Amino acid sequence: MPPSSRREPSWASLDRDDLLDVRICELGLTIEGSWLEPMIERVLGELEARELEFRPRFWLSDEWFSPEGVPGVGVPFYLAHPRLIRLERHQMLEVEGGTQGGCLKLLRHELGHAIDHAYRLSRRKLWRETFGSPATPYPDAYRPNPASKRYVQHLDGWYAQAHPEEDWAESFAVWLTPRSRWRSRYKGWPALRKLEVVGQLMESIAGKRPAVQSRARPYSLSTLRLSLRTYYKRKRDRYCPGYSTDYDRDLRRLFDGDPRDASLPTAAAFLRKHGRAIRQQVASWTGGYEFTVDQVLKDITGRCVELKLRAGGEARQLKVDFAILLTVHSMTYLYRGREWHPV
Repeated sequence: MPPSSRREPSWASLDRDDLLDVRICELGLTIEGSWLEPMIERVLGELEARELEFRPRFWLSDEWFSPEGVPGVGVPFYLAHPRLIRLERHQMLEVEGGTQGGCLKLLRHELGHAIDHAYRLSRRKLWRETFGSPATPYPDAYRPNPASKRYVQHLDGWYAQAHPEEDWAESFAVWLTPRSRWRSRYKGWPALRKLEVVGQLMESIAGKRPAVQSRARPYSLSTLRLSLRTYYKRKRDRYCPGYSTDYDRDLRRLFDGDPRDASLPTAAAFLRKHGRAIRQQVASWTGGYEFTVDQVLKDITGRCVELKLRAGGEARQLKVDFAILLTVHSMTYLYRGREWHPV
């Protein structure tokens, strides 16, 4: 991540415990001057290249979102400073949008929502015939079909399958991404029709100013008066209700290090270090289902933290054994999804 040229705030040198007591509204963060700024400029350039007049507003907030009726995008505050990115990773085990590639994916996805709000696209008959009713209630949880070809694959977790509005936003993101080669990538998939509809709708608004011009910035940084400690407690309660116990037997056999032995790496740390290489290997074994492997790997890593497991074996053998474990559970996840949802 590119270094920032801005003067470091006083809280950046605090230890973790003291930093957690700082209120979010007192962080003094801005998008300007941070690594987020060129990321936003890049996606704005992609809109311009498509001859779209839409110029959304961006602001720092508590999460990624584009509020209904607002033609803009809220970006998580923790991405505006590397110290907060590290804190986010410690508290949540991952950083949503913490890499350039991940950030661009999320920006394009949220732009899909924002452009819908700006031009009221989801009110159109073609939109509804293609993606469904935007009034469909959001589910508390959903079980996606990893093998389905009715949806594009962009964000992790087959997010397009969550709701018609997410299906639209994911399709828009794929359509907007330069050099995505979506026509060949999705050739023969029912999802291709959705991408073609995105193109038709964008052609219909090319060169036109948005109908909605709201300047609202809900949940902007200055309104977030809670401390980082409270923020993360609420966030964990919301997003981390617990990981699957289906892996427990295999994980306890593999990571059998003494949890009291601080000289041993935690199993989660071991997986974060070697997970990328193992994931690529397993994805090739499973026929390229990288989204499935990623999801299972995240669940397993989270469960290792909950079980307080440590990696006590020889690293080379552990990597081989874990690759086998990940392959088995990924294929189980994949075929369970097929049983729930026919392709």
